[in-house]
Amino acid sequence: MVMDSFDAYITRNLPWASLVSTVFIIYPNISCLPWQLDLLNESGYMVFFLYFSYRIFFFWGLIYWLIRYNLRKIPSAQFKERFIRNFIYSLVAYLVFASVSFWISSFGFFTDFRGSTLISQFFTLCTLCTFIGYISMMYSRQREKEQEIERLRFENLQSRCNALANQINPHFFFNSLNGIQSLIRKKNDDHTLMYVHQLSDIFRYLLQSDRKGLVILREELEFIQSFQYVMEVRFANKLAFSINVNQEKKDMLMLPVLSLLPLVDNIVVHNMIDSEHKMLISIYLNDYDELVVSNPVYPKLSQSDTNGTGLKNLENRFSLLMNKQIRVECDEKTFRVYLPLK
Repeated sequence: MVMDSFDAYITRNLPWASLVSTVFIIYPNISCLPWQLDLLNESGYMVFFLYFSYRIFFFWGLIYWLIRYNLRKIPSAQFKERFIRNFIYSLVAYLVFASVSFWISSFGFFTDFRGSTLISQFFTLCTLCTFIGYISMMYSRQREKEQEIERLRFENLQSRCNALANQINPHFFFNSLNGIQSLIRKKNDDHTLMYVHQLSDIFRYLLQSDRKGLVILREELEFIQSFQYVMEVRFANKLAFSINVNQEKKDMLMLPVLSLLPLVDNIVVHNMIDSEHKMLISIYLNDYDELVVSNPVYPKLSQSDTNGTGLKNLENRFSLLMNKQIRVECDEKTFRVYLPLK
């Protein structure tokens, strides 16, 4: 639920806010009512109550107008300017109220048109409306700053994610060229054309990835299916994929773009893949809606020339975009990575 801004809340409840402020300001008059009534005879009750009602409605209307003026006409005015404007309007209102009170007193009825209480009430009114307007301005500025900070944080987040995603592209590009070179040497035109077609789909997805943060699971799986053909050609059918994901879940769940590519690349880099070590990469959803990528472990005899950048890259992107952590499990036979989706 989105909370109202201070000025929106006051504006919506302006009649009540003005009435509460009025009661607060004329409270001395309210508290003196029993004693004033004791001093009056029955013939003076009507005029007294009319004058008292006049005071209430005058202050209520003036406060209503001054608060509205502060919120709408001078929303960005500083305290000093705001106070001067409110003081001028309050002074004019006081002169009007005092003039009417003086006119009523000329008929022999008591009014406090020259009393210190009345003067202090108008000064309090001026100060109260000034503070309400100033607090509203400060609150609005604070919200604007918070929104600007949030916008800058998001832009920085997007920039960092794009930079992380773009680290993948050059490495994959050179491997893809090697695959085309191998097919050309074999003079298999049909496979070469299909390879180029699948490769075009892959690069289209890679080029569009810098404009995306999160994608639906279906898009990522369709990308990896195109990638599957390229990898199977590269490893002469010694590498295969098993993808088992519910069709409905594909459109319901999301993950960072290019999440699967570094995992597949990591499998290729760290494992032997040959006739004796055929690789099966399994991709499926577990009961917790985590996308699991698993593979058998066939460690290379020599240490791979890598510093774990791909997996660390993926961890950073999940932390930035999903505020979640990936999980890695590894034993002597199987390596699994759990990708939390949302």
